Amino acid sequence: MTPEELAEAIRTVLVAAAGDGSLNLPVEEVPLPKVERPRNRDHGDWATNVAMQLAKKAGTNPRALGELLAERLGAVDGIDSVEVAGPGFLNVRLSAGAAGELARTILEAGDSYGTNDSLVGSRVNLEYVSANPTGPVHLGGARWAAVGDSLARILSACGAAVTREYYFNDHGTQIDRFARSLLAAARHQETPEDGYGGAYIGEIAQTVTDDELAAGRPDPATLPDAEATEVFRARGVDLMFDSIKRELHEFHSDFDVFFHEDSLHESGAVAAAIDRLRERGMIMEKDGATWLRTTDFGDDKDRVLIKSDGDAAYFAADVAYYLDKRQRGADCAIYLLGADHHGYIGRMMAMCAAFGDEPGVNMQILIGQLVNLVKDGQPVRMSKRAGTIVTLEDLVEAVGVDAARYALTRSSMDSMIDIDLDLLASASNDNPVYYVKYAHARTRNVARNAAEHGVEREGSIAFDPAALDDPADSALLGVLAQYPALVAQAAQMREQHRVARYLEQLASAYHTWYAATRVTPRGDDPVNAGHVARLWLNDAVSQVLANGLGLLGVSAPERM
Repeated sequence: MTPEELAEAIRTVLVAAAGDGSLNLPVEEVPLPKVERPRNRDHGDWATNVAMQLAKKAGTNPRALGELLAERLGAVDGIDSVEVAGPGFLNVRLSAGAAGELARTILEAGDSYGTNDSLVGSRVNLEYVSANPTGPVHLGGARWAAVGDSLARILSACGAAVTREYYFNDHGTQIDRFARSLLAAARHQETPEDGYGGAYIGEIAQTVTDDELAAGRPDPATLPDAEATEVFRARGVDLMFDSIKRELHEFHSDFDVFFHEDSLHESGAVAAAIDRLRERGMIMEKDGATWLRTTDFGDDKDRVLIKSDGDAAYFAADVAYYLDKRQRGADCAIYLLGADHHGYIGRMMAMCAAFGDEPGVNMQILIGQLVNLVKDGQPVRMSKRAGTIVTLEDLVEAVGVDAARYALTRSSMDSMIDIDLDLLASASNDNPVYYVKYAHARTRNVARNAAEHGVEREGSIAFDPAALDDPADSALLGVLAQYPALVAQAAQMREQHRVARYLEQLASAYHTWYAATRVTPRGDDPVNAGHVARLWLNDAVSQVLANGLGLLGVSAPERM
C-alpha cells in the first residue's frame, strides 16, 4: 500500500462516515488527507492529522474523531492497527504484505514510477543559461544548465508541457566588443580595453580566417576596419554559439528553442508590445522618451522603453520577449537568472502585471547564487582556455559530466556553493554522487548474484510481499514510498535539489538494508520466499534510484 493509496483509504472512510451521519460534515467537503512518515518509527508506518483538521468543522473534538476513524480504518484490508496519539494524530501500521506490495507497484510501473499528473494542462516556458555568445559557458551558466535541465525533467514528469529555451543575446554592444576582439587577435594586436581575452578568441579568429581563405575570399584581417569587423561579427558569433551548443549538449542539457534577441527588433515585436501596453494605459511619454509605468505595480521607478534618441532600451526587449512567450502559448514563463539580476525582479514582475498577468504565476523568476571551485584546498580562479573565468568545460574536464551535474543540482539554487574537485573525483562515501551511483551499481550486482544462486523474480517461488517482514524491509519500503510525493513537491516548489537529497536518503537506507538482510541463501540452504521477496525489493530500489538520477540527468551505472 502506497501513501497515496492509504490517503485514499482514509478519505473513503471519511466519506462513508459523512454519508451515514457518523461525521457531521457534507460529503463534498471531505478532503484527501495528507499522509506522512512519522519521524519516530515506533509510532507506526504512516501518520495523519486529518482528525485535527476536520474536528472543528464537524462539530466534535479531534480525539473523538480520531477514535471513530481508527476503529473503521482498522477494518481496512492491509492495515494492521491504528492508534490515536496526543490530541488526535492517527498512527497507522500496515501489514507486511500491504507494505511489501509497493515493490510490485514500483517494478510494474518501471520508468513511470514517480510520475504524476499534478501539472497536466500546464504549459511552461523554462528559460535558462542564456549566456552572451561572446565566450564559453562560465561556471554560473553551468549551474543553470544543470538546474534548468533537471527542473524541466521534473516538471515534465508531473505532466507539464515544458519548452526549454535559450535566449541568444545577439543584439547590443557586447557583440561589437566581441567582433573587435576577434579582429585584434587576427591582426596580432592587443585586446581592446573593453574587449574579450582568452585563448578561445584567438582560436575563433583563426577559424574565421581559415574558412574565408578556403572559400577563396581575402584574409579578413586585411580588409578595412568596418568590413573586417562585420566578417568577424557574423562568422565569429556563429562559431561561438555553435561551441556553446556543443558544450551544453555534451552536458546533457539540450534546448527546444534558441531565441534570438535581434529578432525582436527586426520583426517589430518591440513596437507591438509597446502598442499593447499603450492600449492598456500603461505607457507615458516624458522627456522625449517612451516609459512603462512600472511604479503602478510596485517598482521603485518607471522604466524607459524607447530612449529620447529613438533607440530601444534594453528593457524593451525584455517586454517584447515576455509577450512573445505568452503568445506562443506559455501560461507560465520561468526565468532562471544569476545573482547579478536580483535587481531586475521588481521591474520584471511589474511588467508582467502591466500586461494583466499575475506575477509569481504567469511569470516566475528564480535567482541563483555563485559557484566556487576548490582544489587542494584552494579556490580555482582562472580557466586555461578562457583566461578570466572558470568554465563549464573546465569543470567537466576535472570531474566528468555526472559528478558535475549532481554537484550543481544537489543544493538549493539560492545558496552559494563550493565544489571540492578532489572530493568529487574520489571513490568514497563522502562523495555524494559516488555514494548514490554506487548504491545503484550494488543493486545490479545483487541481482546478478541472485541469478547465479537461483533466486529469480519470475521463478517457481512466487513473490510474497508478506515475506518482507524484517524491520529493515519496512524502513526501506517507507523511503521508497515517499518518492512520488517528493517528485511532485520538487516540481511544485521548483526545487530540484530535493530529488538529489532524497536519493542520498534512499542510498543510505539501501546500504543499511543490504547489511541487515540477505537476497541469496547461505551455503547450500534452499531458496525461500524471503530471498525472492528481497530480490523484488532490491530491484525496486534499483528502479527508483535510476528514475531519480534520470531526473537529474545523471547516469545509473550497472557496475562501478
